Amino acid sequence: MYTKIVLTISRYNHNLSVMERLYEAALREHHRQNRQMAFVTGPRQVGKTTTCLGFAKDVAYLNWDNHSHRILISKGADAVAAELRLQELRSGPVTVVFDELHRSSRWKSFLKGFFDVYGKKTQIVVTGSSRLDTFQRGGDSLMGRYFLYRMHPLSIAEIVRPRLIEQEIQDPIRIDDAAFGDLFQYGGFPEPFLKANSRFANRWQRLRQQQLLREDVRDLTRVQEIDQLQILAELIRQQSGQMTNYSTLANQINVSVDTVQRWLATLESLHYCFIIRPWFANVAKSLRKTPKTYLRDWSAVEDRGARIETLVANHLLKAVQWWEDLGLGEYRLFYLRDKEKREVDFLVVKGKKPWFLVEVKASGSKQLGKSLYHFQRQTKAAHAFQLALDLDYVEANCFTHHEPVIVPARTLLSQLV
Repeated sequence: MYTKIVLTISRYNHNLSVMERLYEAALREHHRQNRQMAFVTGPRQVGKTTTCLGFAKDVAYLNWDNHSHRILISKGADAVAAELRLQELRSGPVTVVFDELHRSSRWKSFLKGFFDVYGKKTQIVVTGSSRLDTFQRGGDSLMGRYFLYRMHPLSIAEIVRPRLIEQEIQDPIRIDDAAFGDLFQYGGFPEPFLKANSRFANRWQRLRQQQLLREDVRDLTRVQEIDQLQILAELIRQQSGQMTNYSTLANQINVSVDTVQRWLATLESLHYCFIIRPWFANVAKSLRKTPKTYLRDWSAVEDRGARIETLVANHLLKAVQWWEDLGLGEYRLFYLRDKEKREVDFLVVKGKKPWFLVEVKASGSKQLGKSLYHFQRQTKAAHAFQLALDLDYVEANCFTHHEPVIVPARTLLSQLV
């Protein structure tokens, strides 16, 4: 019966072990305004299921990994509708969450049929730990039937302002020093951040890695050489933020360059890491091909400088994907480097035009880098920031400055998402 599946979710108190996420407000607003399904994708254990169960009072939750739920879904859309008693008169639509449904070979066909027949009676959320647009199994296209929301680990802005943000840049807001320290040390995944315990974080991190590199790779890909893939994952962890040389990696694990590229794409699709590429338009003698690879979990990066850069990379990626998912425009994240080895860590592009540059430093005592001036002239970006981790928060809008300026990390990042 329906009551076997419905879960009544109360609002969580911030003083307890779970904190409200920005994405809960986004899902509530999505269903107020849109008829489309909401697809929520993101790294394993980033909080997708908790968020999707928390944004509404009563939720019908069906998980493909649950045996009885799998049998029900396999019977088809009408069987699910009957179990949820959608034929009965109700005061409003039923919220239905399908979790890990993309593991089914026919998930697209099922969703298309369910949405087309029962979409007016339901608010549908589909969530999974892999990119739902990666696995092109199944039949009919879902074009026009869903909007995508890419969920990220916690960021400075989300910790201090967990509400719906419908514009690009916010007023700066202070983060507590202890929370900032915990975010840097334990990462943005909710459980280790909230626990703030090194022993728990070490065990959690090891288990997550095993689940991702063993279970998810086995279940969702055709990769057979799991041990060699794990070696590649470890090399990527050690080199987070460095330029990715496919030939060197191929030699280190004794596979072909094509295999390395394919496996990296697999690790990216499972949200283990992400890749940014060089921006070369209007930049003389720019690199054009060599990407950089960053971990999703910056707490796993041992080198302090690389961890700082990886934290900032994750914040910027979260911002550009959030702005896109809200429909504010087209945004991309790049880095800059030329053949004379001048480099700036990040460039955010808006509508195919450079918007702002970010160079990352551990200390605010460093002088403004010449490369920041050089690439701002080359790209004509409106803003150029040299971000310093150790500087105290300043109550000032970084985006009022158009010349290169040194800014505290906790100020600039609080103005994003």
